[in-house]
Amino acid sequence: MRRDAFQGVADPIRRDILMAIIHQPLSLNQVAERFPVTRQAISKHIKILSECGLITIQQQGRERLCEVHAQGLDDIADWLTDFKRLWDERFSRLDKLLDELK
Repeated sequence: MRRDAFQGVADPIRRDILMAIIHQPLSLNQVAERFPVTRQAISKHIKILSECGLITIQQQGRERLCEVHAQGLDDIADWLTDFKRLWDERFSRLDKLLDELK
């Protein structure tokens, strides 16, 4: 089953994992230490994030480092662009209306 970015960010723990590794890669153990869930649960979340193309896992010596793959978030950014455009237009119309009422 091919997973997409939306499935990857659907869970709050997975979103928190992404935020934890956004500035620097962390080992699987370092990621697991940050969350009050089992290592098995973290492994499952890491696997899903990897399948969604949101993170990459690189072997460095005995450590496996998790790193954000930002291009994986492009689908979400593209989807949000239409909503941003819609709300920008609505706020512009509201600003014009408020200016007319002054």
